[in-house]
Amino acid sequence: MHLDLLAIVTAFGLIFLAELPDKTMFASLAMGTRMRPLYVWIGTSSAFIVHVAIAVGAGGLIGMLPDWIVRLVSAVLFAFGAFMLLRGSGDDDDDEEIKTVTGFWPVYSTAFMAVFISEWGDLTQITTANLAASNGAWSTAIGSAAALMSVSALALLAGRFIAKRVPLKTVQRIGGVCMLGLAIWSVVEIFTA
Repeated sequence: MHLDLLAIVTAFGLIFLAELPDKTMFASLAMGTRMRPLYVWIGTSSAFIVHVAIAVGAGGLIGMLPDWIVRLVSAVLFAFGAFMLLRGSGDDDDDEEIKTVTGFWPVYSTAFMAVFISEWGDLTQITTANLAASNGAWSTAIGSAAALMSVSALALLAGRFIAKRVPLKTVQRIGGVCMLGLAIWSVVEIFTA
């Protein structure tokens, strides 16, 4: 196993910048306001690691998946997330305590599946596959995984920061609208891609 520091830094920089404005970052932010951030991060990071392994190991095969199916499943998951957030943000009494999704496995599986399905054929996965072909598999895998996990951590930190300063019902409404927007965006991508 040969590690090239320049290849690691290159992969980290490219993937980090590509993932920052990505829908997965916004989904992580929304999940982090409602679920335990550490559990969400472990779930999203696990999904990212699987995607990096797939991209590095079989980069050419990713393009064979039907794009519209991936985007449709992604849209359904985002719509479900929007439903869950908006359902819990009604105009109930302020005295009522808002339930937070807890428990490692429910949070982990939700975060894992949201990222795992929505990242198929994503720009970062394709970029990782291309970098692995030219810069080495291990170096690219380390740089890409570190970048994706860092973006998820930043989104979760931002989610916690926002949740402490803005009423949770407002955060849920905004998060639900964002998730609904991501669902619509995924559906639009089916017809425009």
